[in-house]
Amino acid sequence: MKTIITSIVFAFSALVIPAMADDCDVKSKTVSAQKDIVDTAVSAGSFNTLAAALKAAGLIEVMKGDGPFTVFAPTDEAFAQLPEGTLEMLLKPENKSKLVDILTYHVVSGNVMAKQAVTLDKATALNKQNIALALKGEALTLNGNAKVVKADIKCSNGVIHVIDNVILPPAQ
Repeated sequence: MKTIITSIVFAFSALVIPAMADDCDVKSKTVSAQKDIVDTAVSAGSFNTLAAALKAAGLIEVMKGDGPFTVFAPTDEAFAQLPEGTLEMLLKPENKSKLVDILTYHVVSGNVMAKQAVTLDKATALNKQNIALALKGEALTLNGNAKVVKADIKCSNGVIHVIDNVILPPAQ
């Protein structure tokens, strides 16, 4: 069993981490490690919607805090896949609590690197809801519908894993 898990971890790392290095808008892991999560995401250029949502939710200072945090960061393209009007509705001041709930569902306390994440079946988000983690083929998925497309972007206060879909907390 340990051999199988080790093989999966190495296969996942071999596919995702080089892709991150090749595709990532972040200039280098060394530079990223000196920036916090928010500054790293902003400088990447593909998380403008996430940055705007964090600002609207009043979470910028939290995400610039000491951490460490693991952020499953949806790209601008991921936010664009939400049903029409959803993002605009969430960004309204009267929906701030819903927006905070969704954004904090993308954040886990601590540094959860890809090597560890692929061995877990769930992670508890800052909003206290569980995120289902599964390895499908060679891709780590969240709740069965979001795939980690870039992993282990190190920041001064945690790590970012880029995902291709926004994940929504379970209905309460």
